[in-house]
Amino acid sequence: MIELLDSINHWHWLAFGLALLALELLGTAGYFLWLGLSALIVGALLTFIPMSWQLQWVSFGAFSLATTWLWWRKQFKKDKQGDASRELNQKSKQLIGQTIRLEEDFPVGKGRIKVGDTTWSAQSDSFITAGELAQITQVKGIILTIEPHKS
Repeated sequence: MIELLDSINHWHWLAFGLALLALELLGTAGYFLWLGLSALIVGALLTFIPMSWQLQWVSFGAFSLATTWLWWRKQFKKDKQGDASRELNQKSKQLIGQTIRLEEDFPVGKGRIKVGDTTWSAQSDSFITAGELAQITQVKGIILTIEPHKS
């Protein structure tokens, strides 16, 4: 087994890296991308710098950890920045600006309104009669703030 590991050259690493990148094309969501890139880096280094098989595998592991960690940090920062502005699957943010026709009188203060097929807790600073249009202006937790619609 040691003889086999000792006979690994840069072509083996380059082929291994390309095979991992080919697996990535099958849809592994980035798992093999950084491993394949790391194998290609080891193959490129091995072309110019002779290394023992132990050092080859240690450098492959180190490059894999480093590239994966750097990608994770970059992606994590991007995801955190995007969370504040994201509206997909956040029903409460999608409700702001919607205009609804009230089915019953809405008193000053808190009450319930129907939006689509769901009833919500709501609050208003003014009395709104049934049949009038109201606009959702704000969402605080599960409480909608509504006001009479201005045409």
